[in-house]
Amino acid sequence: MGTWDIGPFDNDTAADFSYRVDEASDEGKAEVLRAVLREVAATADDDYLDADVSMEAIASAALIAAQCPGGAAVTTSYGPKKPLPILPSELRPLAVAALDRTLGKESELLELWEESDGEEWKAGVLGLRGVLAGA
Repeated sequence: MGTWDIGPFDNDTAADFSYRVDEASDEGKAEVLRAVLREVAATADDDYLDADVSMEAIASAALIAAQCPGGAAVTTSYGPKKPLPILPSELRPLAVAALDRTLGKESELLELWEESDGEEWKAGVLGLRGVLAGA
């Protein structure tokens, strides 16, 4: 895992995911986010959740949260370069479910962060969740 900081786009996987978002048509951008969020949210609690798809889900959640009241804009150079259209509000609960699954048991990404000092990372993910749940 090429990770250099705790932000949603501060890893190679999420940075690469940004290019997928940029390459999608304006109409298709929401579907790119939806597909990743569904994959994570649909993973059973006792099935092992791969870190890469979790990183993409967190990046997706950050893009959705940026359009919510109280959400922070995605300003990193590793995020999408092209502006996103207004995203459907039904992505918000799906993003919450994906974040909950990422922070649940059998999550490779959570395990990797718990091997180091991952409390600040976890607080950032919970902050995204709070914005999305409150919107």
